[in-house]
Amino acid sequence: MRPREEDLVKTIVFSSGLLGLGLIFGGQSLGTNAPIRIGDPEAVITETQVGMPPATLASDRKPVASSALADVVELYCVRCHNERRMTGNLSLEGFDPEYANEHAAVSEKMIVKLRAGMMPPPGARRPTADTLNALVETLESVVDAAAVTDPNPGIRRFQRLNRSEYERVIYELLGIEIDAGRWLPADTYLGNFDNLSAAQGLSTTLLEAYLRAATEVSRIAVGNAEAQAFSAKYTNPIDVSQHSWDRLEGAPFGTRGGMVITHNFPVDGDYVFSFEMLFGGGTNSQDLDVSIDGEGVAGLQLEHGRQVNVPVKTEPIFVKSGQRQVAAAFVRRIEGPYEDRLSPFDWSFVGGEDAIQWANYGITALPHVADFMVTGPIDPVGISQTPSRARIFTCHPDAAQVSGAYGAVEPVTTGQERVCAESIVRRIATEAYRRPLEDEDIAGPMSFYEAGLAEGGFEVGVRTALQAILASPSFLFRLEEQPRDVHPGVSYRIKDTDLAARLAFFLWGTGPDQELIDIAASGGLDDESVLEAQVRRMLADYRAEALSTRFASQWLRLQEAEKNQPELYLYPDFSGQLREDLIRETQLFFSNLISEDRSLLEFYSADYSFMNQRLAEHYGIPGVTGSEFRRVTYPNETRRGILGHGSVLLATSMSARTSPVLRGKWVMEVLMGSPPPPPPPNVPAFEETAGASDGRRLTTRERMELHRANPTCNACHRMMDPIGLALDNFDVTGRWRIREDGVPLDTRGTYYDGTELTTPDDLNQVLLDRPIPLVRNFTQNLLAYAIGRRVEYFDQPTVRQIVRDAEGDYYRMSSFILGVVKSDPFRMMRAESSADTPAGSLGEDESYGQPSL
Repeated sequence: MRPREEDLVKTIVFSSGLLGLGLIFGGQSLGTNAPIRIGDPEAVITETQVGMPPATLASDRKPVASSALADVVELYCVRCHNERRMTGNLSLEGFDPEYANEHAAVSEKMIVKLRAGMMPPPGARRPTADTLNALVETLESVVDAAAVTDPNPGIRRFQRLNRSEYERVIYELLGIEIDAGRWLPADTYLGNFDNLSAAQGLSTTLLEAYLRAATEVSRIAVGNAEAQAFSAKYTNPIDVSQHSWDRLEGAPFGTRGGMVITHNFPVDGDYVFSFEMLFGGGTNSQDLDVSIDGEGVAGLQLEHGRQVNVPVKTEPIFVKSGQRQVAAAFVRRIEGPYEDRLSPFDWSFVGGEDAIQWANYGITALPHVADFMVTGPIDPVGISQTPSRARIFTCHPDAAQVSGAYGAVEPVTTGQERVCAESIVRRIATEAYRRPLEDEDIAGPMSFYEAGLAEGGFEVGVRTALQAILASPSFLFRLEEQPRDVHPGVSYRIKDTDLAARLAFFLWGTGPDQELIDIAASGGLDDESVLEAQVRRMLADYRAEALSTRFASQWLRLQEAEKNQPELYLYPDFSGQLREDLIRETQLFFSNLISEDRSLLEFYSADYSFMNQRLAEHYGIPGVTGSEFRRVTYPNETRRGILGHGSVLLATSMSARTSPVLRGKWVMEVLMGSPPPPPPPNVPAFEETAGASDGRRLTTRERMELHRANPTCNACHRMMDPIGLALDNFDVTGRWRIREDGVPLDTRGTYYDGTELTTPDDLNQVLLDRPIPLVRNFTQNLLAYAIGRRVEYFDQPTVRQIVRDAEGDYYRMSSFILGVVKSDPFRMMRAESSADTPAGSLGEDESYGQPSL
């Protein structure tokens, strides 16, 4: 048994000097103050950009003796960070930059703040820019030199498949789309991401959930000839637009609103489709079109004048087995005036008290589908060939019957059924376990095959073996083998097969394909050129969209945009489809940076994005027609880069108002990697600040100034608020505005370095004047997502090396990805010892009590 698998099984059972500076600084030009201007995405960072305010050119710098830097710390830092005050829970008494490596965790926190220009804080005495440059460069050089002589790739416990990974692996393995949320509990986020091992605990409940999922998924994939009639109910989200110009994705052209579902039909037979409808009073008759996989199967005429929860249903309809997309949508009528008296309002008032309330008020509204129910099978007649069955049954005793549109199946002669079954099991298990198989990997599933064969025949046997594979720790957990002869605390290179799995889950969010497995099994990933070629091949594959839909979406916290529901009375034209468009815009934008290998700086400065007609109209951009997304150039400078994306603006707003505080905090934390400290206890919430004065509603800015009058609040707000105010021309949904509650907006503010800010363009420019914090923080997040653990202070030399290498390639996206893949934390591990801090914990520096990053 593989060592880490053995440890997992036990868990389940019992829990149910400066040498090398030439290398470090060779060719690097960190430490310049020449700003990068918006519109120049491929500009190279020149010699003095360290994240300090622009000051002097490198040729004008006066060198600062390293021995004097301890005095700089004493004079400018210790006044706050001492044993008595412990500002920021940090004391720097006795700290000497020449020995920064001895307290690396403290040094790394200092580097972050110095690079961002946040320390010394606004209003405090500051040394010259030359001195700050010398301090931060000395800290980095000393720490990096020590890391060269004693690299630490860190420790990561095994990871398990989270919901998204489980869905993606099942799709690639069996060709079926599932919602893992039906069986698996919600994933825990740590450090922005849902794939970090430190947050992935084990419990009896979780293990039982994986077993249920294995049972259900195997039935969906193989089919179930013994399926009994049952009813599956789908409820329409309340924010699905029913406008006459809004066709749901998957519904036929010429329709509006309604509902689209993906349903698994376990067996060929008759099924009945029924619907509960919401009608507003006085509406005219409507036609409901029912289609399966785009082919119309029924038409229902709905009489006018009905009210809430009116059930309608089709006659029994014959449907072949497999996963199918079923749509119920209304035939669009465009002649005459728009019928819905709620014409400004996009949402569907379906179900419960909302529907009854609106109907009782006599509101006239187009009919909406509230619930969609599928009942069956009635009179089942067998199982047709499906894409999943074609992937599974490459051979079959009854080959003539199961062959079909998805290809021919190899026939099996009498007495060779077990040979066929073993070939199926071996092929599926190799891909599922993500490595070459050992004898015991086959023996287990084949014993389940024999049990299923005795119970119900060949297909039941294969289905039971598949269930065993999907319940195996080798499938559910990403186990990595540690060499038995490696001593605790010693670093080692992980096996190529484990590296292949890391690579696939990083770039694709799923397991490796057969090509990558074969190369890894032959030891080919030891060759740097082969490894790079595989990375570039994988980035060109459709599965690389996971870098946008998973990595970028989680790093940018787009899940907050999914949660925020703008107040319907204030934003009546906001719909669920628009929310999806906002998020899709950001995902396509990031995907384009990767597919075209653009500069990361373009992420912050781009004068274009990706839109369809609905989104372009929402932004007020003319000339975009149709539902397909395409690249669109912004007509002016009000929107640039990620800070102009409605997804981010929605995620950083309240439901009824914008929040400059949330937006400022988001920029500092998500983009710059320098989050403000949490508010002190007993500070009144912003919502408790007066909302009106002298009979007039106060603007958000006015309420912020009242809140900030509290000295306890002012220290942090004076850093966050100007950043957020610069974005306040964007409303909750990302639309541009110039007034709030009828009062002209005042978005003026002062950045913590003294730069005046008024517009989003001003904010973009001040951020790009200090690109190093942006680039470093992106790299740190990319590394954390790739290695499945939090990035610790001892990883920062690796982060800086990746950034230096990427700088020489114009910060192209591929340079960051390749830098991560070729790094020690990605390709190596340190053998655990009793003194190790668990991966993902913050750790402590004994001398200064300073947590790591």
